[in-house]
Amino acid sequence: MSLKLDILVIGAHADDAEIGMSGTIAKQIAAGYQVGIIDLTEAELSSNGNVELRKQEAAAASQVLGLSYRGNLGLPDRSLQATPENIAAVTEAIRSLSPGIVFAPYWEDRHPDHVAASRLVEEAVFNAKLRRYMPEIPAIPVPDLYFYFINDWRTPDILVDVSEFYRLKEQALECYRSQFGQAAPGEDVAPTPLNQGYVERVKARDALLGQRKLIAYAEGFAVKSPYLIELFGSSST
Repeated sequence: MSLKLDILVIGAHADDAEIGMSGTIAKQIAAGYQVGIIDLTEAELSSNGNVELRKQEAAAASQVLGLSYRGNLGLPDRSLQATPENIAAVTEAIRSLSPGIVFAPYWEDRHPDHVAASRLVEEAVFNAKLRRYMPEIPAIPVPDLYFYFINDWRTPDILVDVSEFYRLKEQALECYRSQFGQAAPGEDVAPTPLNQGYVERVKARDALLGQRKLIAYAEGFAVKSPYLIELFGSSST
């Protein structure tokens, strides 16, 4: 694979990245960055939708956002663990796409697959720089690893103003009708947290984060290691 991404966002399922940070993705793309998403599983155990439909929805959301790349590793849904085999698969993907920044789900979440994905990506980012690990694929360092919120969140370490791009986030989420949409008459749809006003709660969360800086909408991110700035006060609001 010859494509080199500036930013790679990894989620357990299609729609994870869109829930957590599609406003930021749209903003980075508008600024000229090459952004891609990898979904680790095909979400084959989802209560609603099916694998083929989820792929179609992910493709539609990718088009809305203008992604340079979207891939799916086909790891087992609800059996996602940081096994040596899974770490190797994610490491290979990271090395192939050579991103400068990787985003993973926040490490605390009500969905066990999001927690497992967070650990799995963190392990793979570490292994990606080890030249004697999978030596057949050139090692690469990933300078920055950030964590985005899906269901559970804390006070973020970083906020991104996504007000200008929030309609694109809403449009990306609207692509996932099988997960967030209300059932049509006669349609076999199971009630889940996702189709019980979930998108409205995501919007409320992002508005609440924006309120911290008196902006309409913000997306928050966590870090595990200090991040470097050039000067205090240069970009604060």
